[in-house]
Amino acid sequence: MTATLLGDLTWPQVRERAAAGSILAVPLGATEQHGPHLPLSTDTDVAGTLCAALGAARPAVVVAPAVPYGSSGEHDGFAGTLSLGQDALEHLLVELGRSASLTFGRLLFVSGHGGNAAPLTRAVTLLRAEGRVVQAWSPTGYVDAHAGRTETSLQLALDARRVDLASARPGDTRPIAEVLPLLRAGGVRAVSANGVLGDPTGASAQEGAATLAGLERALVAFVDRVFAPDARPRATDPSGSRDDPIHTSGRAG
Repeated sequence: MTATLLGDLTWPQVRERAAAGSILAVPLGATEQHGPHLPLSTDTDVAGTLCAALGAARPAVVVAPAVPYGSSGEHDGFAGTLSLGQDALEHLLVELGRSASLTFGRLLFVSGHGGNAAPLTRAVTLLRAEGRVVQAWSPTGYVDAHAGRTETSLQLALDARRVDLASARPGDTRPIAEVLPLLRAGGVRAVSANGVLGDPTGASAQEGAATLAGLERALVAFVDRVFAPDARPRATDPSGSRDDPIHTSGRAG
C-alpha cells in the first residue's frame, strides 16, 4: 500500500477523508549544510520518507507536502543554508496548524531537524491550548550529532546517488558536552571546518535501511498510541526526542 498524499487529492476527496477521521501528517525538515558529502535536503528527505512509510502503514494518515525550511541558524556559516529562525518557524507552524484544523481533526508534525524542536514545542503547546488535537514526533538514537555515520547511512539508503562518499571526512568528534559552549556561541563553524559533527566513516546503505526501518516502526507505534480512541493528550517535547544537543542550543536562525 502506498501513502495518500494531500497534494494528489481534490478538495471533495479531502473532505471525505477528513470526515472519516483522517490524520494529517506534516513532514518538517530543513535546508541546511550536511557536510561536503550530503545534500542540503537531508533532514527534509528523512522526515518525508518517514511520513510516507506511516501513510503506507496506516491508511487513516494523509501526508501533507513537506515544509523544507526550519530553524537552522547554527549552520549559517555554510553556503546554502536557508533558515527561518525560531520565531518565524513557530509562527508558521501555528498558522499551518490552525489552517489544517479547519479540515482535519488530528494533526501530526514529524520533524527531521533537531533545531526545530524548541519552536515546534511552543507551537504545539499553543495549538493544544486552543483546543486542537496536535502531536509532534522526531527520530531518536542517532550515533553522532550531524552529517556523521547515521545521517550518511540514512541518505545512502534513501538515494546513494546523492551522497559523495569520496568527500566524506570526519568533523569534530569530541564529546558533544565538550564542544557545546562553543556551538552555542559560534555555531557549527566554530568547531568544524567541514560542517560535520561526528564521523561518517563506516556508513552504509544497509545500516541506513535498518535504522530507517526502526524509525518507521517507532513512528507507527507512536501514532497508534497517541491517537488511540482512549488516548489523553500529553506533553510532547520534540526538543528531547533526538540525540542532537547542538540543535537545542537555543540559537535562532
